[in-house]
Amino acid sequence: MEWIYLVVAGFFEVGWVMGLKYSHGFTKTLPSILTVIGMIASIYFLSLSLKSLPLGNAYAIWTGIGTIGSVVLGIILFKEPINFMRIICILFIAFGIVGLKLISID
Repeated sequence: MEWIYLVVAGFFEVGWVMGLKYSHGFTKTLPSILTVIGMIASIYFLSLSLKSLPLGNAYAIWTGIGTIGSVVLGIILFKEPINFMRIICILFIAFGIVGLKLISID
């Protein structure tokens, strides 16, 4: 169950990071409220996962999910640049997440 909590926390992280962009520096009310709710939910689910997962692994995976999700959505929603090296770097993060998951199996 802790891995599900961690993935949910990562998705909420992606959500609040996207919310930061849409809130325009917390000047737009609804996106700002949704961003703060996403932050709270992300930290809450991360805290649930930390009851049994190693801190370093969980934190790295949480931020990795947030990073990959933010980059992908940035490319899709905001037409951010995409190039070979950017994809390679994101793949390194993804491989790191998988590796940390594999070494965390008890």
